[in-house]
Amino acid sequence: MEPYAIEMLHITKRFPGIVANDDITLQLKKGEIHALLGENGAGKSTLMSVLFGLYQPEEGIIKKDGAEVKINDPNDANALGIGMVHQHFKLVECFTVLDNIIMGVEPCKMGFLQKKEAREKVLALSEKYGLKVDPDAKIEDITVGMQQRTEILKMLYRDNEILIFDEPTAVLTPQEISELMQIMKSLAAEGKSILFISHKLNEIMEVADRCSVLRKGKYIGTVNTKDTTIEELSAMMVGRNVNFHVEKKPATPGDVVLSIENMTVASKVHKNNAVKNVSLKVRAGEIVCIAGIDGNGQSEFVYGLSGLEPLVSGKITLCGKDMTASSIRQKSILGISHIPEDRHKHGLVLDYSLEDNLVLQTYFEPQFTSKWGFLLRKNIREYAEKLIDQYDVRSGQGPATTARSMSGGNQQKAIIAREIDKAPELLIAVQPTRGLDVGAIEYIHKQLVAQRDAGKAVLLVSLELDEVMDVPDRILVMYEGEIVGELDPKKTTQEELGLYMAGAKRDEVTV
Repeated sequence: MEPYAIEMLHITKRFPGIVANDDITLQLKKGEIHALLGENGAGKSTLMSVLFGLYQPEEGIIKKDGAEVKINDPNDANALGIGMVHQHFKLVECFTVLDNIIMGVEPCKMGFLQKKEAREKVLALSEKYGLKVDPDAKIEDITVGMQQRTEILKMLYRDNEILIFDEPTAVLTPQEISELMQIMKSLAAEGKSILFISHKLNEIMEVADRCSVLRKGKYIGTVNTKDTTIEELSAMMVGRNVNFHVEKKPATPGDVVLSIENMTVASKVHKNNAVKNVSLKVRAGEIVCIAGIDGNGQSEFVYGLSGLEPLVSGKITLCGKDMTASSIRQKSILGISHIPEDRHKHGLVLDYSLEDNLVLQTYFEPQFTSKWGFLLRKNIREYAEKLIDQYDVRSGQGPATTARSMSGGNQQKAIIAREIDKAPELLIAVQPTRGLDVGAIEYIHKQLVAQRDAGKAVLLVSLELDEVMDVPDRILVMYEGEIVGELDPKKTTQEELGLYMAGAKRDEVTV
């Protein structure tokens, strides 16, 4: 029998207060796509970080092609032909695509950098795998999908044979996801072996040959995807049956909570405005979703609404009060909560503790700060423990855990706990389930519906078609910075929605 491309045998990795990997064995065949499935904090990324040399296991061994190897750091991993696309990309934003790809393996002759042949190789790889990147574009100016393609080219440029994709579709549009699936299939057809971490069961069923499941740091089992179902995989992952349909009563909208009139927001990338003369209303007791392909002004719209970016023109009213010129803190105090799309950039202070992150917007209130200006640590700790328990935020050292050390999904849960617990009049939720497992997605969707049923207004911004169709009461489609359609999710189809999102169909919308 041909030896496995990679074997991770009885791997155990511990952190303070937690066993992230508990005696896990994983075997990857040559030329297969092997999915790694598990809840947030199940130990998937930790296991892959062990394989890539970022962590050293306390117990266990790694074999490549049947021979035991020692991987002390990522350089050792690269030398063995192992590459990794991380969940949060490892790119230098002010460098070009080409500079990022060749970083660390720069071709030199007599001490001078030889970019021409590197550029030709990158362009050839880009053409071969349909990656379509501009090698001269700066990372800070390209979309998240293009940044991910840059990470893939980094692996291919180094001739890696073992490719690790850690949550590769979490930040991609549906079109980019479909393209990535095809790229992965073509890589496997060439004989490359792929380890694919994902929470999205339909993607695993589409692209993976086999799937191994982890739960709370332990190995549950490995199945052939052609012999299983989405329901069976979800039950293996979370230990119970999961409801994939959002159950909710018909909405009973009340008074207007949010009113936006003729909002225009400038673009940082080009001279045209990113948001053009947008007007909309969100009422108490309804969920309104802004849908669209990534890069059509949704981000800038939310930045303008929340105060992260200034408006070129327009008026924002919350519960009848003009808050166009209000600061971010004033908007928060007046009743806006914001779950941001980039949890690292706008959601958390990564080097703060979990408890400090949970009171970022309320630390100045009397329950957390004394009249002399000192933080009431005992109260903050008790409050954090309540939210951690209520929202099932998993962390090695509880409230004292550094946010940076938590899994991406648990970082997201912490933000959602903080924002919902403020009991806002308006909850702005941008990609709230990005990077979450099916059990956590089910829970978050219930929380959004509960906010609606409590008479709050919810503005959801999502790229996930299933979420767009299932959660809101109204859908507004944004294309090139304008609202081009208003749809009823009960009466429309994904195909019709797709036409609006692509700009092939538009209405004169009055909302």
